[in-house]
Amino acid sequence: MIKLVAFDLDGTIADTIPMCIEAFKQAVSPYASKILSEDDIVKTFGLNEEGMIKEVVSEDWEKALIDFYVIYKEMHTVYIQPFVGIRELITELKKNSIIVSLITGKGQRSCDITLHHFEMEALFDSISIGSPDRNTKAESMTELMSKYNIQPAEMVYVGDEFSDITACSKVGIQCLSAAWIASLSKMKKLEKENQGYVFSSIKSLHSFLKKEAHLV
Repeated sequence: MIKLVAFDLDGTIADTIPMCIEAFKQAVSPYASKILSEDDIVKTFGLNEEGMIKEVVSEDWEKALIDFYVIYKEMHTVYIQPFVGIRELITELKKNSIIVSLITGKGQRSCDITLHHFEMEALFDSISIGSPDRNTKAESMTELMSKYNIQPAEMVYVGDEFSDITACSKVGIQCLSAAWIASLSKMKKLEKENQGYVFSSIKSLHSFLKKEAHLV
């Protein structure tokens, strides 16, 4: 039985990835040796924003980071809200005494900005943030299992990227692929990598968790 459900943030809780890319492009390009492309930025995913900036800026990365936070926060006033149904799903899990955690690659400040804007700061039982040096999601999953004294079969992680499947595999937990905004080609690739655990809607994920976590 599932006792803990952990969620990714960007692309899973809300469609924030385009905003992250645009903020990064505007803030960091002036400090880089070129105008950063979307591909340049995506290649740095898995690190927090400090690590991402250090990958493309050799000098003045601290200034670029400060500019990033300013632009990132401003963009929240005109950009997205959480996906419809995600807040209700999390609330239902908590009402059924399921531990609900957030595991994100974002840094503390950007995570705080987004959760504050969404009014979701108090919605998670625990929040694990990223590192400037490496993808730490697998480590965060292990720490959560130890903290709450649960086994891998009692935990799942909801994330939208292939790297989430890899991280889950490292620690023996099941990844539930969040594909509600995935393109058809990405959907097919996710199905190949994570057959039977790819969800095209929050409603379908809800149905799965209702059964596996014994929601009432």
